[in-house]
Amino acid sequence: MSETRMLSGVPETMLQTVYARAKETQTRGAIRDEMAVQLVKHLDYDFSLADKDAAMHNGVIARTIVLDRLVGNFLETNPGAVVVNIACGLDTRCYRMGGYAHWYNLDLPETIAVREKLLPEHGDISQMAMSAMDNWGGQIKESDASVLVIIEGLTMYLNEAGVKRMFSVIGERFRQAAVFVETMNPAVAKRFKEKSIEGSHAKFTWGVRDGKALAALLPGFHYIEEHSLTEGMAEFVPVYKALGKLLFVRNISNRIIVLKKG
Repeated sequence: MSETRMLSGVPETMLQTVYARAKETQTRGAIRDEMAVQLVKHLDYDFSLADKDAAMHNGVIARTIVLDRLVGNFLETNPGAVVVNIACGLDTRCYRMGGYAHWYNLDLPETIAVREKLLPEHGDISQMAMSAMDNWGGQIKESDASVLVIIEGLTMYLNEAGVKRMFSVIGERFRQAAVFVETMNPAVAKRFKEKSIEGSHAKFTWGVRDGKALAALLPGFHYIEEHSLTEGMAEFVPVYKALGKLLFVRNISNRIIVLKKG
């Protein structure tokens, strides 16, 4: 698909992540994402770096496992919820989940241009071609439903001001909302490199120590819990059932932080 040649930097990373989910589906099978398999067939892109990047691959699969479980539990508890998926890329979770009233996929215009070619959505799934820092709240039609905001694979490419701005947009639009946000340890963001991500000319730039430290930066948002991606790793690398109990290992792993507003 020729549109992928126009992508660079952070938007290009969505190609590596969809490839990781497709490859996992066709090999080890820790997740099943048949739509990712079909998407990759339509992408004109050199995935050679992604093929060699085991760290990126395992991280994507681990966070998919953790987030699928969390989102599934939320929708089971809050049927008819509205979901806003920020920095959606070519994520296919909206097709794997049920029970929501409306699912909004939001990403930069160049990303949504690619997504609309591959995944033309309608009905209870909508696209929003905007930055996470833009005032996108006016495009959300619903007013009284439970709200879940998912922020996957984004904060580590921002800075603190960008993270604060993104959450201020959420806070201004919703009186109450749950947020599942992936974060990286600041020491890891500073020192760690993934071959396929570097090949996309994207760089990790920001991290936060833990969920309580993140909540302290965000007026109106309260810390609920957090999940280390070691929980997902343990599903397909059994040694992480033991390693995940070590504080050091949990601390250097990415985590999904659960925050609430209101």
